[in-house]
Amino acid sequence: MDIQEIMKVLPHRYPMLLVDRIVELDDQRIVGIKNVTVNEPFFQGHFPGQPIMPGVLIVEAMAQTGGLLTMGKIKNPEEKIVLFLGIDKARFRRPVVPGDQLRMEVEIVQVRGTTCRMKGKATVDGERAAEAEMIATVIDR
Repeated sequence: MDIQEIMKVLPHRYPMLLVDRIVELDDQRIVGIKNVTVNEPFFQGHFPGQPIMPGVLIVEAMAQTGGLLTMGKIKNPEEKIVLFLGIDKARFRRPVVPGDQLRMEVEIVQVRGTTCRMKGKATVDGERAAEAEMIATVIDR
């Protein structure tokens, strides 16, 4: 799935669209890529002279990737939106810096009605950068 296809599913746009490509997708699992560049707006203030991607945005990138997986399971996705309900067990293992390619792997753990529990991890060059459990729900636009 390329960026054009991603933008048909997710309502996010610059500067909050944090998934550049989907490289794997099946019924229970998805893998997304975020190419982190020095031009990201958050690097101006986080931190000047030592840019590090904020952990909350790494979790958001995982959540958006999971949102794409969730939207693939519903009827009429163009009429729906995925809302992030919660984060559990978030951990940050290494800094993500300009030039890194962030790989987000998200799997569905449980689905109950319109609510979905997912488990995600983000890696750079095979090294874990972050992990979290996330909860999302699908509502009408």
